[in-house]
Amino acid sequence: MAKVNTYDSDEDLKIHMSKEQLHRAVSYIKPYKKEFILTIGIMLLATVTSMSTPYLFQIALDQKIPNKDVKGLIFIGILCFVIFIFSIWAQSARSKLMNYVGHSIIHDLRCDMFGHLQELPVTYFDTRPHGKILVRVVNYINSLADMFSNGLVNALMEMVSLFVILGFMFAINVKLTLISLIGFPLLVFFIIKLKAIHRRAWQAYSDKNSNLNAYLHESINGVRITQAFVKERSNSRIFSRLSSDTLRAWMRAKLIEFSIWPTSTIISELSVIVIYFIGAAAIAREELSVGVIIAIISYIWRFWTPINNMSNIYNQIMTNMAYLERIFEVIEEDTVIKDAPNATVMPDVKGDVAFEHVTFGYEEGENILENLSFSYPAGTMVALVGQTGAGKSTVANLLGRYYDIQSGRITIDGIDIKSVTIKSLREQLGFMLQDSFVFSGTIMENIRYGRLEATDEEVIAAAKAVNAHDFISELPNGYQTAVSERGSMLSAGQRQLISLARAMLKNPRVLVLDEATSSIDTETEIKIMEGIAAILKNRTSFVIAHRLSTIKSADVILVIGNKGIIEKGSHEELLALDGEYAKLYKTQTSLAN
Repeated sequence: MAKVNTYDSDEDLKIHMSKEQLHRAVSYIKPYKKEFILTIGIMLLATVTSMSTPYLFQIALDQKIPNKDVKGLIFIGILCFVIFIFSIWAQSARSKLMNYVGHSIIHDLRCDMFGHLQELPVTYFDTRPHGKILVRVVNYINSLADMFSNGLVNALMEMVSLFVILGFMFAINVKLTLISLIGFPLLVFFIIKLKAIHRRAWQAYSDKNSNLNAYLHESINGVRITQAFVKERSNSRIFSRLSSDTLRAWMRAKLIEFSIWPTSTIISELSVIVIYFIGAAAIAREELSVGVIIAIISYIWRFWTPINNMSNIYNQIMTNMAYLERIFEVIEEDTVIKDAPNATVMPDVKGDVAFEHVTFGYEEGENILENLSFSYPAGTMVALVGQTGAGKSTVANLLGRYYDIQSGRITIDGIDIKSVTIKSLREQLGFMLQDSFVFSGTIMENIRYGRLEATDEEVIAAAKAVNAHDFISELPNGYQTAVSERGSMLSAGQRQLISLARAMLKNPRVLVLDEATSSIDTETEIKIMEGIAAILKNRTSFVIAHRLSTIKSADVILVIGNKGIIEKGSHEELLALDGEYAKLYKTQTSLAN
């Protein structure tokens, strides 16, 4: 099997933020460029007008007040009030537009990620905790909402504010402006040096947070086993350790993040102090007016406000870049099992199935099956038996192309399954797997999952065929009884009956039953097999059974072992052969007695 990642091991990051990844992020913004442009236009106008107020104050102090120009002061006051009202409206409009854009982008990103997850091979889910997948789809994408809603526009507007402020400052006094900017290069240098450390810190936090979620998901799924073995305390200790690791990683990332804001604040404070000293001396020498000094100092505060804001936005972007890397890592995961470039739609088939010299292994050089060959016409009931791990379920999975073979060919009605689309192939197949999965919803909805357009009557007929109707009818609301996630309120046998009815409703030409009756009592199992026998008439079926007594009526029994077929024949023929099958059957019979 492929290397398995657990809750206790950090994941290797396969991709890093690059130009290609940034282009991918921008592609999610492009559909909403009109809203972005409108928002930027509104905010640009609001920024320019609001930044003019210190300049208006200078005019009031240096010209209107000394000249006792009351009308001019009233006009400036009214103009400042209008600017204030416009700024409030602009902020409200920006908030509405960008919240719509941000959450629309999140919606698109989440749907793309979920859609891609649906197409990934089962090996992807077999080799990593599901909690680590969930944290990407939910937590990480949610964390991006504010960046797309406000961060990008705010970053752009803060930059515009800087240039507008500098324009006003240079217009008022070039020398004081240049003096006030002395500390700016130092801040830029500090941020550049901190960038790589900052990014790695948030990657480390995302790893620890992912581990924590993985263990939480695993613990919830296994809570009955935990309680049965009285492992609550030991599990709590593990969770506490993982939570502590997450806390330490978060604190380290935040410590690095918080170092930017104090640095920016200290530099801005020192800049104002320097201007106060220089300004006071200049006023004493009558080289500058009070209005100029007040305007410059006001603009210095305004200049460093967007700088401080941009440092916070920078922190936000760096944090979200670590999340984006994990999200894009999932989206870029190779689907592996995919349609061939010239794949066609598989036509309706009769059900002739053939394996031609098939070799397969989950890991290169470690084959489960080698040179496996068999061919059976439509309507044949093929039973697969053998020791645990011999490859019985593997054969069934290969037929549905859940894995791709290394060599050989698998055909249905002479059509290579690799030459047709996966969707059209699986539409011809029906699967009843060992894991009798039941979705949250009603029993009617769970059975209808096999064929969404089926009528209630067809659903009930399928349930009757597998002897599920009686127990369903006895439930409080019959077929409309709601079941919880994974059908936890149902017995294992009831879940298998529902899953079997779902497979029957699909009415496939080829049906795979993988240990379909493993959790059902013997009496019910006999009734189910009788129902299956009637339904499987003129249909090809592959039945993987632990109880050999249930496959006596199979047309052919294949005993899987040693990477291939070690025996084949009917029940009577294999017993007469007195080989592996006879040994297994006698062992089960003696245990039953």
